[in-house]
Amino acid sequence: RGTGRVTCRLRCPLLRPGAEYGAPGVALARSAAEEPTGTGKEEDAGEHDHHHGGGYRVVQWEWSYVQTPYIIAIWLLVASVAKILFHFSQRFTTVVPESCMLILLGLVLGGVVLIANKKQLYQLEPSLFFLFLLPTIVGDAGYFMPARLFFDNLGAILTYAVVGTLWNAFCTGFSLYAAKLLGFIDEHVQAEMLDFLLFGALISAVDPVAVLAVFEEVHVNETLFIIVFGESLVNDAVTVVLYKVYISFVEVGAENVQTADYFKGVASFLIVSIGGTMVGLIFAVILGFITRFTKKVRIIEPLLVFLMVYLAYLTAELFSLSAILSMTFCGIGANKYVEANISQKSRTTVKYTMKTLASIAETIIFIFLGISAVDKSKWAWDTGLVSCTLVFILIFRAVGVVGQTWVLNRFRLVPLEKIDQVVMSYGGLRGAVAFALVVLLDGEQVKAKDYFVATTIVVVFFTVMFQGLTIKPLVKWLKVPRATNRKPTINEEIHERAFDHILTAVEDIAGLQGYHHWRDKWEQFDKNYLSKLLLRKSVYRKSELWEAYQKINIRDAISVIDQVGKTIQLFSSDWPECSLMFVCSRRENGSGVCLDLQVIDNIPGAKVEEDMETHHVLAGNLYKPRRRYQSHYSRHFMPLGEQERQDREVFQRNMRSRMETFKSTRYKRHKKERSLKKVRRISHRNKLPNTGATGPSDHHQ
Repeated sequence: RGTGRVTCRLRCPLLRPGAEYGAPGVALARSAAEEPTGTGKEEDAGEHDHHHGGGYRVVQWEWSYVQTPYIIAIWLLVASVAKILFHFSQRFTTVVPESCMLILLGLVLGGVVLIANKKQLYQLEPSLFFLFLLPTIVGDAGYFMPARLFFDNLGAILTYAVVGTLWNAFCTGFSLYAAKLLGFIDEHVQAEMLDFLLFGALISAVDPVAVLAVFEEVHVNETLFIIVFGESLVNDAVTVVLYKVYISFVEVGAENVQTADYFKGVASFLIVSIGGTMVGLIFAVILGFITRFTKKVRIIEPLLVFLMVYLAYLTAELFSLSAILSMTFCGIGANKYVEANISQKSRTTVKYTMKTLASIAETIIFIFLGISAVDKSKWAWDTGLVSCTLVFILIFRAVGVVGQTWVLNRFRLVPLEKIDQVVMSYGGLRGAVAFALVVLLDGEQVKAKDYFVATTIVVVFFTVMFQGLTIKPLVKWLKVPRATNRKPTINEEIHERAFDHILTAVEDIAGLQGYHHWRDKWEQFDKNYLSKLLLRKSVYRKSELWEAYQKINIRDAISVIDQVGKTIQLFSSDWPECSLMFVCSRRENGSGVCLDLQVIDNIPGAKVEEDMETHHVLAGNLYKPRRRYQSHYSRHFMPLGEQERQDREVFQRNMRSRMETFKSTRYKRHKKERSLKKVRRISHRNKLPNTGATGPSDHHQ
């Protein structure tokens, strides 16, 4: 990417507009300016229209003014409707991945447009992909990345991303050049060794968009998913450097390349990878620090999250660094502090907005991959090049995974099994990143660009469609452990924390400075410095025991409500009056939040419906919060709703009653202890005079 992306001319994202944008009032001014011009006949017609009041048009066609946003909105609507229709059939969705259906839809739409206009009007522009679509997907993945799992497997991720990508790129490039010398590739493909190495660099990297689209539907275990997906994110630095280096080598010519250029390439890799990571971490610190002070302006918290994460991506692009690494580490670094500082509503807004944007971007990418494949003017076909590329990327991917895993298993506490290696080899998917990079090539310097474009399209379609279709049956046949949606219990979290401390202690006793030792050092540094700087004081001072108590309290409340709901369902089917009395008694006792029977999902009869309607009316009128006030409008915060205020007051009343009960019990216990002490003191005083009186009398006797 690098140089190609920076020097490419940014055009309109989805199309090439026929008119420029203007201000909203331009339409009226333009229509007024167009009317006076014309020939003599037009003047006569104008005079005729003038008698009939035709000087002012009530409605007029302004397609050139709204063309670009209108077509973008139409494409978004088509993508959304496609996802809705795709998920109608549950049996179909379990067999066919969504990405395959979107590519097929793109092929159909591209064919329709090509037949109607005799040329392809729309295609996946590299500027659209790298500046708008890819950041939404990477931002969502980075912000919600399981940080503990990512850093636990960071060694394996770096090995597969750096060593594996270099292995695949060099082996694929040299093998294609050898195939050209041996005559397997046609002579019309005018490519030298540097051209094949450039093509091998852009076609060898695992694509994060394709991996997310396929692996999330397969639901493999967390370790396997984080290794493959982490590799697809981290190998961006390797791809950027190789792409830039080979582009510069092709520009100057192979005979003019000096030895110092190779060392500059190695230094460029370090600068691109480390620089991109540092940019992301700097923006993460800035974002965490800013959200400390948004308590009174909650409404802008989601905007700050989106803005800073996106600025991390653009800043890395500005300096030709790894933008994907920058955005990923910005999300990972900021998540802990931002989630603690912002409100619950802001967290929900950030979550669903990111998921929505990422889903729409992924849909547009796969649809436009299908549309771009229909444009024959952009590619040229060579069977030998396509066949050799498919064979080489599959073979070298499998060999690289097996060799690297053999080395990694000598150091891993939990080794990667053979079935994991099969899935990792088969899951090396290519996608829109490779297509966008090959489109950015200069056709005058890379003579075989059209052949490389066609080969890239076939490789992307083969990996996403064929491997995407067959990977789920392969995972079932190999009985690969699946991911579980169950969250760890408090007991499991406590034991995991205990094992971390035990392993850290073992490393200290053995005199080793291993992974657990450095993680413990980082946690101490975070607790002593970063958390004080980036967390709000009220959040920082909250103890871990209090957070654990909150989790237990919330889980208990959810389980109680579920149990009560089931009990009410049983009651309402036979004794609706009893269920009403049961709910009202729970409300009067203050032991739980009001449960409305209409919220419970059941299929009642006519009598039960009538009773439920009665209860619904009573539930809406029997309880009114004490603080009945009209909330004023403000742009700086989102006011509480009536139901939310009611639930909060119920919770506060319950907690207040519990505290009063606790205080009264404590006071009674303290009063009882004081009375017991007083009795003991009195009895002790009574014993002392008796012993003193009897002593002298006995002595006198």
